Amino acid sequence: MARAEKLGFKGNKSFLPSKTCVVCGKEMTWRKSWAKNWDEVKYCSDACRSKKSTTNTAASTSRKNQ
Repeated sequence: MARAEKLGFKGNKSFLPSKTCVVCGKEMTWRKSWAKNWDEVKYCSDACRSKKSTTNTAASTSRKNQ
């Protein structure tokens, strides 16, 4: 039996699930820190999260004025 088989899966990210960021469209690969809330992850970074919140505010303001 090969050593890699004994240790199990290590380091091949091609088998991990991925998503697309709703702001910039960048592909995000699953991270262990996201394991508990992977279904709720929408943004690739804090920068995209902050851009989305300002975009939503501006869009809702423009809808109210129409």
